Amino acid sequence: MVELMLTVFLFFLATGLSPAWAQSSDDVSWAKRVDTGSQVITTMQFYFHDTLSGSNPSAVKVAQPQSSTNSLGGFGNLMMIDDPLTEGPDKKSKLIGHARGMYGQAAQNDLGLIMVLNYGFTDGIYKDSSFSLLSLNPAMQNVREMAIVGGTGLFRLARGYALAQTYWIDPSTGDAIVGYNVTIATYI
Repeated sequence: MVELMLTVFLFFLATGLSPAWAQSSDDVSWAKRVDTGSQVITTMQFYFHDTLSGSNPSAVKVAQPQSSTNSLGGFGNLMMIDDPLTEGPDKKSKLIGHARGMYGQAAQNDLGLIMVLNYGFTDGIYKDSSFSLLSLNPAMQNVREMAIVGGTGLFRLARGYALAQTYWIDPSTGDAIVGYNVTIATYI
């Protein structure tokens, strides 16, 4: 039986076809959704625009420690955000949603941000669906892995992970564009 399953798997892999139990919906270019029969696996690639400067910032400081600190990143600082999510890295790229919530400097000796964010989507079949991320973001690492702990709509009972990689940063303002590669599993 195992040999038969392996043969079938290799056939579909070699031909590029999808078996009936692995149907996908390609309603948008930035996400793929595959139904395996027992769960749905969604992969996404999008960009997060965190703007701290200018007259209309998407991230603002809402709390800071009473005493000054010499730690990297300002241990204790807390930011509230409403960051646009786009299909590509350009700010003029198609808007697909918003990341809303907060992040704070949670490490004393390095740049470690605790992220408490809701990623809500406005595009295609993902409109009105969201996932929640609650994780430490070791921001100085090239690629950061963070936990997805839930969601709504198509992402109800979500579990998964997000890989974040800084695409661009302005060290003088803190403005940044971060690429996200996300994998989410949900039950059918």
